[in-house]
Amino acid sequence: MQAQSEIDLYEKLTEHQTSLTFYSQPMAKAIMTVQQADYLLDHEKSALHCERMTSMTHLAEAAMANLIDVPKSDLQAGLKDLVETQNLITDSMGNLVSCTQQKDTALKSIQELASFSTDRLKSAKDSERVLGAEEYNRRLRLYTDSDLTSEKLQAMAMAEITAVKTLMAAVSKDYLIATYPEHSLPETELQIINKALADMEKDVPINGRDYLQFWQQLAKDSVDFIRENNIATLPEFDTLRIQNAPESAGPAARIGWVASAPPFHPNPVTTLNLPSIPETFPKQDQIDFWASFNKPFNRMIVIHELYPGHYMQLKISRETPHPIRLLFPYGTYIEGWATFTEKVLLDAGWQKEDRLTLLAHLRKRLENANRAYTSVQVHCNGWDKAQVMKFSTETSLVAPQFAKSLWGRIINSPLQLTSYFLGGAKFTELLAHEKQRLGNEFDLQFFMDTVMKAGPIPIDEFYALFQQMTNSQ
Repeated sequence: MQAQSEIDLYEKLTEHQTSLTFYSQPMAKAIMTVQQADYLLDHEKSALHCERMTSMTHLAEAAMANLIDVPKSDLQAGLKDLVETQNLITDSMGNLVSCTQQKDTALKSIQELASFSTDRLKSAKDSERVLGAEEYNRRLRLYTDSDLTSEKLQAMAMAEITAVKTLMAAVSKDYLIATYPEHSLPETELQIINKALADMEKDVPINGRDYLQFWQQLAKDSVDFIRENNIATLPEFDTLRIQNAPESAGPAARIGWVASAPPFHPNPVTTLNLPSIPETFPKQDQIDFWASFNKPFNRMIVIHELYPGHYMQLKISRETPHPIRLLFPYGTYIEGWATFTEKVLLDAGWQKEDRLTLLAHLRKRLENANRAYTSVQVHCNGWDKAQVMKFSTETSLVAPQFAKSLWGRIINSPLQLTSYFLGGAKFTELLAHEKQRLGNEFDLQFFMDTVMKAGPIPIDEFYALFQQMTNSQ
């Protein structure tokens, strides 16, 4: 799969001809990764810096020789990378006299590439690349390593949307009856759901500082819950840092992200960058933002992002000696695992006294199915941005903050968007199969530990793996 994806990169996607960031991003990372490698001696770092100066020169020359038609947004992002790279070289390598010539040559080449790109920026246009049904299906087969078609994926996602909305109506009804015993229920299921969601979106952080403290306590509570309920074996050493996303991250600061340590890093600190919004923004923007990142949502998403989701899974994977799996992970596993763990902990009683946390989980399930559904509709059936926004907010009840960012992800990462829904469903099927196969002998902690220690392999392979482990006992 990885080999075919690399071939696709050049033969089908032709990113070496259509993307400045294809060249600029490796250049921007080249110096910093050496600087952060504190296990290297100074003379070793100097030697690597010199080698990378030569490599940067080759990359810049290759970019100017190959680039043909680059979208405006990619040019802008690439130029930003080039400026940062120039500053890093100047600031970090001023005392490296051993390769002054390589450094000067690299700086000159980067400046030439920046001028080359600036000239093209004047006439560049943004192009939103829609794949078409045939290409989408080809990539879907490659991404999932299966014979799944867009038609089947669309049908599966729509069935999930319908089923989850029914569950949301039931949970919302129970919540409203318990919370407002003197009030009559709204007439329709949608009105019932929306009333409960409105309450959920009122339980919000006061500001970024309050949000950070809330998350730090959430992380501790989730660790305690996993330990007390024997859900999984927690890592021996904590390497997690939680902070508010810096405003310098631009649009990414509005959704947050987990910055995991790369494979084989000697000091593998993972940073959770929480979604953030400056207090200088218009008041209504702040209200809408915190409504999307309400506290019930975060009580559920802490499972997905940290324990036993992304942070814990990736940490255990890094500590397990499977370099091929680390470097070439099966994409559906990664988001599928984090999505699956939400339900595992909720089923075990996480936040069981709070119906709105369960409602937030169901809303996230709905959003995951919506991602897969709209990905197919855009690339195979010609949906535009307005259609995606209307369906996502009105039918799939996606929070506005998340609906706004969906179009860009559909265009740029159409297959990755399917992994939440597909991977979560596959892990859920695997869990049900193992529970039925083993009966009273089933051990949830053994199941969870085995999946994380095995690493990001195709999920279908776990059936034989678990059977083999049973036979060997």
